[in-house]
Amino acid sequence: MPFTTLISATELRGLTDPLILDCSFDLADTAAGERAYAAGHIPSAFYLHLDRDLAGPKTAADGRFQGRHPLPARDAFAARLRGLGLRAGRQVVTYDLQGGMYAARAWWMLRWLGHAEVAVLDGAWDGERNTQAPTATPTDWQPGTSLVRQIDAATLLKQLGNVRLIDARAAERFRGDVEPLDKAAGHIPGARNRFFKDNLAADGRFKPAAQLRAELQLLHADTVVHQCGSGVTACHNLLAMAHAGLGDGVLYPGSWSEWSADANRPIARS
Repeated sequence: MPFTTLISATELRGLTDPLILDCSFDLADTAAGERAYAAGHIPSAFYLHLDRDLAGPKTAADGRFQGRHPLPARDAFAARLRGLGLRAGRQVVTYDLQGGMYAARAWWMLRWLGHAEVAVLDGAWDGERNTQAPTATPTDWQPGTSLVRQIDAATLLKQLGNVRLIDARAAERFRGDVEPLDKAAGHIPGARNRFFKDNLAADGRFKPAAQLRAELQLLHADTVVHQCGSGVTACHNLLAMAHAGLGDGVLYPGSWSEWSADANRPIARS
């Protein structure tokens, strides 16, 4: 059976020929993830950079700001993974050094390409590391039908009040007490706060599925839209809900960074 949400280090060691993707990153130092990868990574892992590989241009062709980490062109991301050896049915494992906050974005994006066999490493890697970049064997793999859903700002604006909206940012940013990154402080009206780090136990692993289900059940609805600052840590909540058996929600990729950039969109503070 393929792994589709989380995978342990022990389970990873038991796999034959997985495609392993190191997604480590630091918003304050965008080269930190690459340095950490070069210093030592899981054997055979390739590196994916948040800005270059997991995000596209911040400005659309029409000049519209799309947020700090908008999705890249689907074909471009597919080509990147094809170049790394992705093929139908191959188990993909994503990981980072930040509790899965970037690895979850890659997990969602693989599903966006129609690839179901993808899981996030749960907790830290406790085995051998090396400093050698592996050699890729490109394939002719092509993306399939998306397994996930997304929503844009205009559609979300029309649906405010009719969808459950979950914000993955820290509580102080959600309330609007501080805003270190984006145009304005606050949150999208009607949103509820679920800080993505609340999905993790003290040991850095995800809480058990039953515990996550109990905690997230009150946030569940027929349609749940997930957002954060720039569409990255929202994927951590999407992963937690999927692992808890609560189904697939909807991602608003532009998230607060896009929403708050337009003064005509409503903002709430509390």
